[in-house]
Amino acid sequence: MKNTHIIWYVFEAMRPRQWLKNIAVFIALVFSRSLFDASAVIDSTLTFIAFCLISGFSYMINDIYDKDSDNIHPEKLKRPIASGALKESTAMKIAGIAGPVIIAICVLWSWKVAAVLFIYFILQLAYSRFLKHVVLFDILAIAFSFVLRVFAGAVAINLAPSSWLLFCTILLSLFLSLCKRRHEALLMKETAHIHRRTLSEYSPLLLDQLISFTTSTFLICYILYTVYSETATRFGAEGLKYSTVFILYGIFRYLYLTYSKNLGGNPEDILVKDKPFLVNIVLYTIFVVCVIYFKG
Repeated sequence: MKNTHIIWYVFEAMRPRQWLKNIAVFIALVFSRSLFDASAVIDSTLTFIAFCLISGFSYMINDIYDKDSDNIHPEKLKRPIASGALKESTAMKIAGIAGPVIIAICVLWSWKVAAVLFIYFILQLAYSRFLKHVVLFDILAIAFSFVLRVFAGAVAINLAPSSWLLFCTILLSLFLSLCKRRHEALLMKETAHIHRRTLSEYSPLLLDQLISFTTSTFLICYILYTVYSETATRFGAEGLKYSTVFILYGIFRYLYLTYSKNLGGNPEDILVKDKPFLVNIVLYTIFVVCVIYFKG
């Protein structure tokens, strides 16, 4: 029974809800018109699973370093390592062994994907150890981790990722990260700097300006991508530009939830629990698939 509990706590420490972020590996699959290619779908799915595992073990290591600060956070103190349900030594042994093993196994399947996983894992270790304590670099590190997911999804199906999509990815991830920082700063208030040292460097005004900048830049980048002549030529249709309507609503909805409902702390919760936001994503996905695959 004790072993069963440990397995459950290890699974919880891997934060399965945040595995939704790894859906980013499928972006290249969709926009490369490979969605109905069985081989490409399998390779993308394997990459998704690999990222779920490697990111899960990265979260465990991060929680070990954050144990003390998580204990003063009203939500994070419930995590297995912070609460003491999972021992630090046990978590470190599991993550320290399982992470490299997963990368080694991936080498047998695709050395390119394994290389991206290795970079991602090292980045997460660096983030957990010191990057999270360096103002601005903490945000950029999170954004780059999303770029690595998209890049891995591309190399998994032997494609060069679009520069437009990479730029959109890093801008969108910066937007989400900044909203999360704003939520943490407001939630923790006077003790925010104790939970995360960089929060003392992020004033509400600075965060609001950065959010505004990344929001507008992301929208411009996405719109330019959809109206770019090469995009229309590749997909054989110009209808992709109309998907901007869904992007606008999604951004507006997220800003509403962040500023009016104080829900910007967990993007994965918004994705799952907010029905209007979820419906918008589903409609956006359907629209994009129809334009890319059935308008050519």
